[in-house]
Order: sequence, then structure tokens, then C-alpha cells
Amino acid sequence: MRGVVFDGERIQVVDDLDVREPGPGEVLVAIAAAGLCHSDLSVVDGTIPFPAPVVLGHEGAGVVEAIGAGVGHVAPGDHVALSTLANCGTCPECDRGRPTMCRQAIGRPGRPFSRAGRPVHQFASNSAFAERTVVKAVQAVPIPKDIPLTSAALIGCGVLTGVGAVLNRARVDRGDSVVVIGTGGIGLNVLQGARLAGALRIVAVDANPAKETVARRFGATDFLTSAEGVRELLPTGADHVFECVGRTELIRQAVDLLDRHGQAVLLGVPPATAEASFLVSSMYLDKSILGCRYGSSRPQRDIALYAGLYRQGRLLLDELVTETYPVEDFEKARADAEAGRVARGVLTF
Repeated sequence: MRGVVFDGERIQVVDDLDVREPGPGEVLVAIAAAGLCHSDLSVVDGTIPFPAPVVLGHEGAGVVEAIGAGVGHVAPGDHVALSTLANCGTCPECDRGRPTMCRQAIGRPGRPFSRAGRPVHQFASNSAFAERTVVKAVQAVPIPKDIPLTSAALIGCGVLTGVGAVLNRARVDRGDSVVVIGTGGIGLNVLQGARLAGALRIVAVDANPAKETVARRFGATDFLTSAEGVRELLPTGADHVFECVGRTELIRQAVDLLDRHGQAVLLGVPPATAEASFLVSSMYLDKSILGCRYGSSRPQRDIALYAGLYRQGRLLLDELVTETYPVEDFEKARADAEAGRVARGVLTF
């Protein structure tokens, strides 16, 4: 079968990939669509260290083909959106409703794929850039069949991360002020999360002025090409600033833009060894710097919630899909993503 494989040096679209059958508590999914996220590209450039060879992709949706023993919440033929959380469901963190903190879900890459008899790693317990993938049952969340799979694919990373960061991690409240630095796929979802939460002032910051129209569509009340202008709009600072780019100088800006009791939420991914600085004295007015993994999401709950909001017209998904590409056109999709020409490109199988 076809898939996108990174061998440690180059990316290839191959047609000789194999995947094993699902075991107990697992689901085999035929991928219909998968979003190209910068996290996939970060594996290639070394920002996210990951063993190779690996099948890339982690933001996908498709149709259940087979289930392993003990799986009862989905059946063959069901449409599902996939999460990246292969959490155990039984540890103290899972029991507290914090599956993103499950130690079974972090740093334990499986190898359900093979090429020429040699095992190939699975990225983010998902590997959606393949015609078929095997995931833990908890990662396959049923969705209504009237949601286009090209749109549903984006729920599994961009929406869970961006909207989840607003609703679950920062807990933005009605009337709050929000600044979003970077309006790519994650930033746009932060904007619409802030809109859903009832934020009063939502300021989008992006160096590319062409992004203003789409930023406003997703919820921005104001658009700036530089964070230098935020203080003119919010003289005392913002209640929440979300850094969605992954640059240390922008992390510093996010902290400096906070009002009293404000929160800087870090969503962008800089290199693993990157260090950021801030004035310690600036933090004593109850300000906070929050890390955020995967929108602090509970996928079985949150994916169903976002699917419902989409069907009501309150959550935008179709508008996130800038362009679709047959998987054979992966290099074009990659070039468009790296050049910032698309909010989200979606590979189709």
C-alpha cells in the first residue's frame, strides 16, 4: 500500500508499505484524508527528534475496516477521526481526565508497519499518511457520516490543539481579551476557540497581511502585522496570549504583552533544546506561562463536541482546508506548507 515514509534523510511516497492486522483493543482504519501539519515537517528538519524510518502523518480521518478483540464502540464501516493519544485509560492521570499526561501515550513509538520485512515506526501513534493504519481503540472516535472526511481530518490535531488550548487549558472566559501570535492552522483554531468562549477582544498577529481576511473570519476582531501594536489596542495588556509559531523571541513577546493575572500559552514548537527568557519581576502580578500538550484534550469527548459544533455551523472546518492533494503530490503539499501558502493542506487517498 501507499504511504509517506521518512528514512532519516529523505521523504518518499512509497507503494510497498505493509501494516499488520489489528490486535486486541486495536482498530484498522482506511485513511481517506490527512492534514499536513508542521509537526510532520518538524520531524524531517529535526525540530522534533523521532526514530526513522517512520510513516509520517498524525491528523487523519477515515473508515473503520476491522477491529480487534474487545473493541465495541466502533464497527467496520464507521467513520472516525483519529487522535494521537494512545493513552492507557487506567492510570491515575487518565482517571483524572488528563489523558494528555498519560505516560503510556508519550515517547513509546510502535512499529505496526513494515517494508520488505523490516519494521517501520509509527509517528504520534497514528501515521495518517498511509492508506491504512492501526491505532488503539481509544484513538478512533466515531463521527457522523455527513461530515466530509477532508474536513473531519483536521479535528484530530489542529482543532483539538487550538480550540482545546482555549477552552481546556487557558479556560478563556466571556469578556476576556486574547492575543494570538501566528495565524496558521493552530492559530486559526485558537481564534475560533476564543470566539466560541465569548472573548470580547481577539487580536490576531501575523507578519503576512494577506492572512487578515481569514483571521477575521475565524474570529479576530483586530489584525496586526506586528505585536508592537498590541498595546495601542490593549493598553494594560491581554488576559491571554497564545504563541503559535515556536520562536523564542515571540515567546518573550507573549509574556511581555500580559495584563495582571494574564496567561501566556505556548503552542508553537521550537527546537527541543531552545531556551527562552523573561523578566522574573514581571511575573509577580499573578501572571503565568502555560505549556499545553494537545490542547489538554479528552479526545473521545472533545472530538464529538467539535463535530457537533461543526454541524451547527459554529465551528469552521471546511474553511481550514486551503487545498487538497493526492498523496502522490506530497512534495507540492510540503512546499506550499513550508512557504505559508496554505492554512492546512490535506492529503487524500
